[in-house]
Amino acid sequence: MRLVILGAGESGVGAAILAQKQGFEVFVSDFGEIKQVYQDELNHYQISFESGKHTEELILNATEVVKSPGIADKVSIVKKLKEKNIPIISEIEFAGRYSDAKMICITGSNGKSTTTMLTYHILQNAGLNVGLAGNIGKSFARQVAQENFDYYVLEISSFMLDDMYGFKADLAVLLNITPDHLDRYDYKMANYVKSKFRIVQNQTSADHFIYCDDDPEIKNYMAKADIKSQKHPFSIEHELKNGAYLKANNLMINLSNSDQFEMTIQDLALQGKHNTYNSMASGILAKTLEIRNESIRESMGNYKNIDHRLEFVANISGITFINDSKATNVNSVWYALESLNTDVILIMGGVDKGNDYTMLKELVRQKVKAIICLGKDNKAIHDAFEDDVEVMVNTFSANEAVQIAYHMAKKGSTVLLSPACASFDLFKNYEDRGNQFKAAVKEL
Repeated sequence: MRLVILGAGESGVGAAILAQKQGFEVFVSDFGEIKQVYQDELNHYQISFESGKHTEELILNATEVVKSPGIADKVSIVKKLKEKNIPIISEIEFAGRYSDAKMICITGSNGKSTTTMLTYHILQNAGLNVGLAGNIGKSFARQVAQENFDYYVLEISSFMLDDMYGFKADLAVLLNITPDHLDRYDYKMANYVKSKFRIVQNQTSADHFIYCDDDPEIKNYMAKADIKSQKHPFSIEHELKNGAYLKANNLMINLSNSDQFEMTIQDLALQGKHNTYNSMASGILAKTLEIRNESIRESMGNYKNIDHRLEFVANISGITFINDSKATNVNSVWYALESLNTDVILIMGGVDKGNDYTMLKELVRQKVKAIICLGKDNKAIHDAFEDDVEVMVNTFSANEAVQIAYHMAKKGSTVLLSPACASFDLFKNYEDRGNQFKAAVKEL
């Protein structure tokens, strides 16, 4: 069995290590430059690889291919593999074959990193032997090769789901579906929705599906879908059976086979409407795993949010600085603005993915006193908001943006970095953007 792995990032190298352990003949190919740390690792395990090219004769003889989720189907080598009917799968699909652990899989356009981390925190605090993988941290395949967990909490993107076939989530979460990455789905929302719902494929009546009952795309699809798993909806708009809802500012979880859970939303570590949804999803997961209410309550009260997602940086002269660099789409920025109850100086911009800013206009008019654009081309942002804010400024570094924001802000207001765009015009990635923002704030 010859396994070819396309892409030598964390997921690809993890898959290579697992494949070698399982006795495959392994070859790793990356069209970009492989980071030195991963080259060293592949050399350590004596795994063959190439960097900066795809050599067809070394790839098109594969029995099976594990493809990085970042490689689109329109790429030439992928098209040629499909022409030869060589199976292409994701790292999650591959690694899942070699683990008997219970799989907890979380997807959604927004909030999946936070919900994944919160769920992992709850399970760890309850003493479960649990791994964390998917879009976060060490790859799932690497952990299957080197660890022995009873549970995995996996953050799953639509790109991963597209190459998953036999894999099954024992517990699946779908948080929301809003337009994102539509360039990978022929610019058709229906294709993207269908991709997200692959999270429930292969589920049986013994499994659990947890989903937002307030999301129109999810509700529309659910009306015609034949989903065999036990369904646990959550809502902040109405009461539900066998799920979670709000009642007089209390988060309630009522599952048919367990005692009721109740917690005031003021005690949740994660504040804001979107985070109430995230806490509901994590809480239902915990209840289906029969974790004690006291333990869930403690974990949901002491959790610390992930870096670059509505991350508090500092309060200087009465001005709060928040780093939300991970907000690379419009919907994420909507969530960020919705969660704030102060005047906002908004820093946004970068590589625009064909964004439609319409959904932000009302919140911008209500809360945003100035927009500071941080990017090489800010025309789309100017066109979208020139009638909604008094001041718009162009900047070309995190330091410049922070300095201007500080001088514009008043005591009691918030400077929010929430870009709505990718970061690659001025920064290496969203982490680099967030770190430069934090460093600039600390220099004030």
